[in-house]
Amino acid sequence: MNKRPTIVIGMVAGLIWAVAVIGGAMRLNMPFVPAPVALLGAFFPGGLVTCAMIGRLAQRRFFDDEIIDGQGFTPGSAASIDQKVLTNTIEQMVLALAIWPFVALTLGGQVIIAMGLAFAVARVLFWVGYHMSPPLRGFGFAATFYTTGVAALWSLVVWAF
Repeated sequence: MNKRPTIVIGMVAGLIWAVAVIGGAMRLNMPFVPAPVALLGAFFPGGLVTCAMIGRLAQRRFFDDEIIDGQGFTPGSAASIDQKVLTNTIEQMVLALAIWPFVALTLGGQVIIAMGLAFAVARVLFWVGYHMSPPLRGFGFAATFYTTGVAALWSLVVWAF
């Protein structure tokens, strides 16, 4: 079976998700939230999901004699998938840390808070999708990555004009 159509569908859906999250948040008439406060709220949901991922890997190690001493995971195992999901989530968090502060200043606190909530949901969908079938991780990846990328571009346009 060709996996690319499933991944492409996930990518397109992730792009739609990104535009909906950012555009929808910009249309909300929420009270002004200062960027530093908004950033604290924005990173918290992703931090909770990352904490759950770390905890799940620790739980897997504790109950599996094959990996309890820090051995590498068997390729394709559930623990291996969890490790890949955690690694990608950390990469996405670092990207968010580099870009979201500028987004908060240019697009507003409500946008960054919506992005934080969307980040957490998308990461869980990435995690679940990866366990169901690796091509199904496409939506969760794209929904996270594209939201940050679209917000960065949108912010640059707002800032420039």
